[in-house]
Amino acid sequence: MHVNRMIRISLWAAGVFVAGTLPAPLRAQLVRSDTSPQAAQTTAPTTAAPAAQAPSGKRRLSQEVQLTGDQLWTDTGIKVQPGEHVVATATGKVHYSDSQDDAGPAGLARGFKDLIRILPYNNSGRGAVIGRVGDAASAQPFLIGAHCDVVSFSGGALSIGINQMSIDTGDGTYTVRVEIYEPDKGFLAVKQTDSIPGIDASLFSKIPRRIGDKAGDPGDMVNFLIIGPEASMQKVFTTAGWVKVDADVKDTVLHGFLESMSKESYLTMPMSPLYLFGRQQDYGWAHAEPIQVVASRNHLRIWKAAFQVDGQTLWVGAATHDIGFEKDQRNNGLTHKIDPDIDLERNYVEKTLTSTGLVAEVTHYLPDNPMKEAKTATGGSFHSDGHVLVLKLSDAAKTLSAGSRAQK
Repeated sequence: MHVNRMIRISLWAAGVFVAGTLPAPLRAQLVRSDTSPQAAQTTAPTTAAPAAQAPSGKRRLSQEVQLTGDQLWTDTGIKVQPGEHVVATATGKVHYSDSQDDAGPAGLARGFKDLIRILPYNNSGRGAVIGRVGDAASAQPFLIGAHCDVVSFSGGALSIGINQMSIDTGDGTYTVRVEIYEPDKGFLAVKQTDSIPGIDASLFSKIPRRIGDKAGDPGDMVNFLIIGPEASMQKVFTTAGWVKVDADVKDTVLHGFLESMSKESYLTMPMSPLYLFGRQQDYGWAHAEPIQVVASRNHLRIWKAAFQVDGQTLWVGAATHDIGFEKDQRNNGLTHKIDPDIDLERNYVEKTLTSTGLVAEVTHYLPDNPMKEAKTATGGSFHSDGHVLVLKLSDAAKTLSAGSRAQK
């Protein structure tokens, strides 16, 4: 490829990605076992799990669901309990007027146009049969394909759909047989507890209540803590579909170009550096609706503390939800406007991370003199009930991070 043409493509890719017109990768929050060849090619490696044995629990129900090509999501009426297996088999096909090929349950082969389509599950092509367990606002879709066996860690309402845009209409139908099996023996659900050893007033005396900008102006509230090794912390975020944010614009342009060449969507745009413990964030993570990457995204910053909790690494974070733009009171420039009810974002972090099966314990701690209302460094206001979310990662997260998890 000619160098000048390559540069033009890179800039075009960066412009599109930064403008937020490409779909964000949506990874399953479920442990999955899928034996279809098509699924093996389209499932993201980060969500692959060891091939599971047949469910050992008793089958609780069996139900057939019909999907027509004009449907996006269908509520099955099934409530899945934590730890239950969702075993599904799909047959049928749909045809799109702009495609020469029919789509089967695994979806059409992905092409360049997939980069500008807003698909619920970006790791598969248009027309694939997909599922979702839990609240639509936070549950991550997973691929059903021709056959799947997934374990839901958080439980919730089961919906089944077709991986397509809301404006798509396919000609045809899918028949999906769904079976629900009770949890395997030994399944451990996330433990909601009133306290975690080491989470006390003494610990919070060492943690600033707010992060700030380089000039020292106070900003977002510290509203969550994670206890566990660095690799485990990274694992729980990536498994939940959060994406590590690039550090600067230059990295964004290059990353965007490389991602476009591999037919993957691009979510990450630079996250401004903010400060805690005298330094800028160690990690930035983002989760967004694909068409609204610039204007709207769930995002957070996280710092490694210099002290531990009960002998384990402590991560201190601040999470907010960008919902648009507003004037930066410091310089009259343009900045992101956050949802003033920041507890919603704290709860979003909890829902997405606990649904991975990599969190052992959860508690909400109310520090002395809790922060209830304040303004960010850019002048935007926010309010909270003052509680700080605390997540203790499981031994499974440590094992997986050590590389013992089998990959398909």
